[in-house]
Amino acid sequence: MAQDESSLPALLADRLSRLVDMARALILGGRTVDLAGLNDRVGLLCAQMLDMDHAEARALLPKIQHITTQLDALSAALTQDRAPPT
Repeated sequence: MAQDESSLPALLADRLSRLVDMARALILGGRTVDLAGLNDRVGLLCAQMLDMDHAEARALLPKIQHITTQLDALSAALTQDRAPPT
């Protein structure tokens, strides 16, 4: 079944949200995480949204705001002082 093109940005947003949550959980668990592709994924989502109708893009705003909050939490997890594992 073909993916509806208008749902692609929503799908990208959902996948990005899961990725950021997983990365944060791993980091809080003391794991090292490779975030090299994160900027590319955010850029792809932004590019997809630029091509959307304004009403469709506005409908994604709550997801984008949630991802922004998640990215802030990820940033905090990356910068917090953690004691080395014993």
